[in-house]
Order: sequence, then C-alpha cells, then structure tokens
Amino acid sequence: MATFRAKDGLELYYEEHGQGDPVVLLGGIMMSAASWALHVPVFARHVHLILLDLRDQGRSGKMDREYRLDVHVPDVVGLLDELDIPAAHLIGLSYGGQVALRVALAHPDRLLTLILANANHYIPNHLAAIGRAWEVAAQLNDGERFFELAIPFIYSADFYAKYLNALRQRQAMFKSALTKEWFEAFQRLCRSTNGFSVSTEQLAQLRMPTLLLGAEDDMITPVRLMEEMYRAIPGCEFITLPRAGHGAFLERAGEFLTTVVGFLAKHRQETLA
Repeated sequence: MATFRAKDGLELYYEEHGQGDPVVLLGGIMMSAASWALHVPVFARHVHLILLDLRDQGRSGKMDREYRLDVHVPDVVGLLDELDIPAAHLIGLSYGGQVALRVALAHPDRLLTLILANANHYIPNHLAAIGRAWEVAAQLNDGERFFELAIPFIYSADFYAKYLNALRQRQAMFKSALTKEWFEAFQRLCRSTNGFSVSTEQLAQLRMPTLLLGAEDDMITPVRLMEEMYRAIPGCEFITLPRAGHGAFLERAGEFLTTVVGFLAKHRQETLA
C-alpha cells in the first residue's frame, strides 16, 4: 500500500501483491482497490498485481474541477515509471477498460497484453442514459437510496435471486460508507466519459495480445457491442461468461479469475521473445 504523485501533484494510491509478471488492474467507476479483496490472493499466487485507484476513486486524491477520461492515461504510465516497470499487462474493467484502451493506443510500447472486461469502446445512448441516472441518484447524497437506484443495473437477475440478503447488507453499508465527497467524485467520473469514443480504425491499430471478457446478461456493456471490438482488434480473443451481469467479476469470480490468469500465463513475459 503506497502512493505516488502524478505530474500535476495529485497523490494517487496503489497496492502491490505477489511476484512475477507485472499486471496493472484498473477497476470500474464505483470501485477501488478494496473491491478486489476476493481476487487478490489468487492473482498474487501467479503475478505481480498492481491495483491503482484512479483520481477521484478510493484513496486517491480528489479533483477540484471537471476533466475528461484521458486525464488518467499519464497517471497509469506514471505509475509504471514510479515502479521502474518498462511494460506491464494491463487489465481494465468497465470504466477502467476505457482508460486501458486509451493507454494502449497512446503507449502501446508499455503494454505486454491488454484485457478488457465488460467494457465498451464508445458510449452508446443507453449507457449515457444510465450514466445520467447514476448522476441524479448521486445528487441525493444518500448511500442507501443510491444503492436502490444504481445497483440493479450492475448485477444479473440470477445474482439477485441467490444473494438478495447479501445485497441488502451491502445496501446498509453504502448508507454509512458513501460520503458527500465520494458522491461528488463519482459524478465527476461519470461526466468524464462524455464524448468517449474509440473508432474501429483505432482498434485495428492494436497489436498486443488482447482478451475481451463479456457477460451474457450485461445490460451496461452488452455482448453485441463488445463483439464490435472483437471484430476490429487483430488476433483478439473473446470469452463470454454465462448468466452474469456487468458485475461478472464478482458474480462469476472463479470463472473470471481462471480466464484472466490463464490468458496471462499464456503470454508470460519470458515467452514473448
């Protein structure tokens, strides 16, 4: 657990776990390093896992102005420089996947592989509408009501059927854990995606081994949209997790970890020569 200063002086939080190939993991818009607690022990047995809280996420510094998603790109590269890592595997989930795409396009030499989980290469109208709904919910500054209004978009019907009590406990946790500062930061993150778009021509420029990981019941980043990336990225692999929603990393944690760790093992740094 440590911090480093971005080029503009903002302090960013990161964690390191395990040894082996360096793997930088960027979470979704509501997530932080703590969201990966279930996954860390498995990753740490295989790789050098680096969790980064993006600015306005988790324990990283908070912004005092609006910005675009691209602001995170030099932060990711800056973390690699801070740790003296020439190139790393990069995993991005949802919002983190959009950031990872921008990093891959701007700094392809710094990536060994690219893994995009439940991520789109542009913001379709339905996702923009969900983002606006999340902003409205965040403006209530009420964690419990925010959970009621925002979280049903995240998980599948199967997950709600099996884990309703656990979700209700999490809802109660939101009531005490989400502060006014968190809601303000979350709204800035939501607005940072306005106008985000990566063309199929840009996707075709990617040359690092790439894995797309989707979920059958994901209403935020539907499989049919991820298939557009699959067709555009040369040599890309695409796996869909069954009966899971946008929160597939948690709903199907075992399958998620098996798929990602297997892909990383196939492209270990020492085998790339």
